[in-house]
Amino acid sequence: MTFKASGVALPDLYEASIVELQDGLVKRHFTSVQLVKAYLNRIEEVNLKGPALHAVIETNPIALSQAAALDDERKGKGGRGPLHGIPLLLKDNIATLHEEGMNTTAGSYALLGSVVPRDAFAAAQLREAGAIFIGKSNLSEWSGMRGEWGRLKGQVPNGLSERGGQTFSPYYPNAHPSSSSSGSGVAMAIGLAAGSLGSDTHGSIVFPSSRNNIVGIKPTIGLVSRSGVIPISSHQDTLGPMCRSVTDAALLLNFMAGPDPRDEVTLRQPGLVPDYMKALDKNALKGARLGVPRSFIRNTKVIEETFNSSLDVFRALGAEIVDPADFPDTEELLTSKAEKRVLDVDFKVDLNKYLSELVDVPTGVKTLAALIEFSEKRADLNLPPPFYNDQSQYVGSNLIHDILLARISRFKQSEASQVDDAYFSALAEDFDLGRTRGIDVTLAQFNLDAIILPTEHAPGPAAIAGYPLISVPLGFQPDDVELLPVTPSSVYTQAPGLPFGIAFMGTAYSEFKLIGYAYAFEQATHVRLQRKAYEDAIPRTQLTDVMSQL
Repeated sequence: MTFKASGVALPDLYEASIVELQDGLVKRHFTSVQLVKAYLNRIEEVNLKGPALHAVIETNPIALSQAAALDDERKGKGGRGPLHGIPLLLKDNIATLHEEGMNTTAGSYALLGSVVPRDAFAAAQLREAGAIFIGKSNLSEWSGMRGEWGRLKGQVPNGLSERGGQTFSPYYPNAHPSSSSSGSGVAMAIGLAAGSLGSDTHGSIVFPSSRNNIVGIKPTIGLVSRSGVIPISSHQDTLGPMCRSVTDAALLLNFMAGPDPRDEVTLRQPGLVPDYMKALDKNALKGARLGVPRSFIRNTKVIEETFNSSLDVFRALGAEIVDPADFPDTEELLTSKAEKRVLDVDFKVDLNKYLSELVDVPTGVKTLAALIEFSEKRADLNLPPPFYNDQSQYVGSNLIHDILLARISRFKQSEASQVDDAYFSALAEDFDLGRTRGIDVTLAQFNLDAIILPTEHAPGPAAIAGYPLISVPLGFQPDDVELLPVTPSSVYTQAPGLPFGIAFMGTAYSEFKLIGYAYAFEQATHVRLQRKAYEDAIPRTQLTDVMSQL
């Protein structure tokens, strides 16, 4: 759909691509100020009002003045490139300049008002390219490391933070947004910005991308710097783009990738970063061999049926499907406890390092131990709405007490952990299971170019291996599907119309090839366009609305 102002066709912000928006800016059909106003109005409509999706934790108080400066720069010097004046959202664990006026807190009051030393490297790259950060997106608090509280008795789902409240998917009222980068996924689904960034340790980019009908790229560990990002694990963390199309995601990845001296693993990148936009080939699947590790797909009938049907699409596009192409270590992968040990140790080491480098922390939380103490002292305040602001329904039960204890249990497990022989053994086990006897041996054994799976079943091997994963829309739950679960929180993990995705997996630094496959599949199917969010969750503001106000 397009809208018109003064006879000029304007893009629909629900679906507008970065390329379309930049074209409109270059042709002066609208300005960055107008674009930022429109997106801020869209956030206002649905974030806390209306369906109250809680996708955005805060907005940038100087975004409009930054947009005006970039408009002036365009007039005087010309544009910087494809991201000049383009509004983006960043997950609230990605540092942005303190003087800009936004916080970087991982959703926790423990870091409210903390002063970061600089932009995160990836944010600095995007800012230099002319991007405008209009806000921070909500997330699972501490990116899901707040303990097992998110799963305790099904009461408190992912996508909940103390500062931001509970994020909801816009595809069904009170639906689960899935995993840590939930705000970025929801915001992209309904057009609250032109693009967004998430972070991934174990599915936190691809899961919410799948659940919210968008594209998410989880890069190889080492392609994109993690400096300036509130960490979980230096062995598994990465930043990645979350957008409405493979094209937009590839464009953002172009500007995010590259070596950074503050993140040593990025200095081991193999040569120059390729131009990922050149991977966008509709014929990329012709001659490709794709493997299906069938034994990973379990207990998801609708998703599996849709995935099976998609195999004919791949064949029609010239790909050869090897099915099954099972990992030789599947059962070991599914039962290994090594990843948890690695994450517990890494979280303590990496978080302490991040906190120690902050310029100021008003709460005094400069270590994991201090964070535990801070959390224990305010435990009775750490139950954000809409779930526990009225605790009367739990009087006479031990549920509240259980939740309060569980919310810091993972913190305490991490604090008690240490870098020892068991840790190094677990790390070696992860690399062996994920790389040597996992992805790499499967690719070699079946002579594959890539591996495909429903996104729901894909993150594990890529997470522990540190290898790339791309999720693209695949389908939607049918209208007659049963609502699940029915709990006091009423956050549905299964509901009519909830989207799900397909994932493309490869070896280290195979992003170019995977982007090509993902793009070819996306262009052949256009699944995203087959269903919109539910009516009340769709913002109404368009560029014409803000342009008519001037």
